[in-house]
Amino acid sequence: MTRSELIARLTSRYPQLIRKDTELVVAEILDAIQMTLAQGNRVEIRGFGTFALNYRSPRTGRNPKTGESVSVPEKWVPHFKAGKPLRERVDRLLLKPPHLLA
Repeated sequence: MTRSELIARLTSRYPQLIRKDTELVVAEILDAIQMTLAQGNRVEIRGFGTFALNYRSPRTGRNPKTGESVSVPEKWVPHFKAGKPLRERVDRLLLKPPHLLA
């Protein structure tokens, strides 16, 4: 699902919201998550999951095209861990036979 698909789904589900308001809400939520992570904090959405940062130490990698050694600097990368209700729901849906998913 893309951002525009999410906005379209919310707009159709809640007709009292105009598209501009829905776009603003989605942008604010995503911006709040980004800003919190950028400050080094984690974001927990109960029943959905947790966004946190993982540290990657500096290492030596390889350029796959040339095989040349390349220095990869240290960095922080965003990480998402799904919550138990989300994991269980996905597992339940994916274990159903395809003809029952419709």
